[in-house]
Amino acid sequence: MSGRKAVLARISGRVQGVWYRGWTVERASALGLNGWVRNRADGTVEALFAGPADRVDAMLAACREGPPAAAVRDVAVEPAPDPGGGPFEQRATQ
Repeated sequence: MSGRKAVLARISGRVQGVWYRGWTVERASALGLNGWVRNRADGTVEALFAGPADRVDAMLAACREGPPAAAVRDVAVEPAPDPGGGPFEQRATQ
């Protein structure tokens, strides 16, 4: 198994009002990832993904597609502090 990693992703495009956050919670939970997802006031979606590197990479690849109603323009990724264990959750808009 690959080492653990954590990343902060900012997803832009048509990603709010299209069930992107709910889809992200389902997908990340199925992959056994820790972290969170939230809408941002600027119209983007922000997510922190942490877990085995190969699963985080798989989640990032899925984010480039998103749910059927989404139109993803970009996924910007940067390293982030690992939040540790716990369920993947949806957070309030920031």
